Amino acid sequence: MKIKWTKYIFALLIAGFFAFTFHIYSSGNYNYRNQYDRPLAQRGELVWQKYNCQSCHQMYGLGGYLGPDLTNLVSSKGKSEAYILALIQTGNLQMPSYNLSEDEKRELMEFLKSTDASGVSDPRSFEKEITGMISKDGEPK
Repeated sequence: MKIKWTKYIFALLIAGFFAFTFHIYSSGNYNYRNQYDRPLAQRGELVWQKYNCQSCHQMYGLGGYLGPDLTNLVSSKGKSEAYILALIQTGNLQMPSYNLSEDEKRELMEFLKSTDASGVSDPRSFEKEITGMISKDGEPK
């Protein structure tokens, strides 16, 4: 008798897992992926890595601290695509100039657009807990 209940509970857990998985992947949480060209964005990530951008800049709060967090750069007020590309090409006091090809520019911009569309990240708004975890508004993440 004990084995029958174990099988039913196991089957119920498996069914619940598949139902929850279906719900997660069929909900609108992943609509941001349709807002950009995925293969182009993936090549843009390779450009990001090729020029070692993460050594100075952050994505989602992870990376270097010399430059700003670029997670939501594209949707920032006053930061058009032309402005971003001009800054990359000419550089400034702290950022070197990069002579990217036209393909690399398109790919990098698509990567930045895809990152921007995936969510919001402002690491300054998170609180570091004594356990090393981070939280926002006192709720563990």
